[in-house]
Amino acid sequence: MIVLDLICDQEHRFEAWFASSDAFDTQLAAGLVSCPHCASHAVRRLPSAPYVQTSSHSKPVEPKPDPAVIAARLVEALRNAASQSEDVGERFAKEARRIHRGDAEERAIRGKVKQSDLLELIDEGIPVLPVPPDKEDLH
Repeated sequence: MIVLDLICDQEHRFEAWFASSDAFDTQLAAGLVSCPHCASHAVRRLPSAPYVQTSSHSKPVEPKPDPAVIAARLVEALRNAASQSEDVGERFAKEARRIHRGDAEERAIRGKVKQSDLLELIDEGIPVLPVPPDKEDLH
């Protein structure tokens, strides 16, 4: 394993572990390497010095990711996943139970559910994830 010093086109510096330099090159070419701060795929390797143990145990200060940016990315990813699922509307709770019991084909679904029904689904061990509505869905 090697640790590489990387930087994105937004000048965010970060480290990443790879099995080898070739593994890094392969993953970079496949678009699998991205900045943990801004998700940019425009990443390049920085020159790095060999590791030398010193008496100091302090780590370099890295910029902390903006929580608002992280939350926005998460919501966008959830909405994207929801857009690729079947909309079952008001039948969500019923259809989720049918899928969970094996009475219906397993597939990704979305729909509307009352909070009390959502809590019952969770209590029954049925995996559900509320996603905030998109701005266009509110009108």
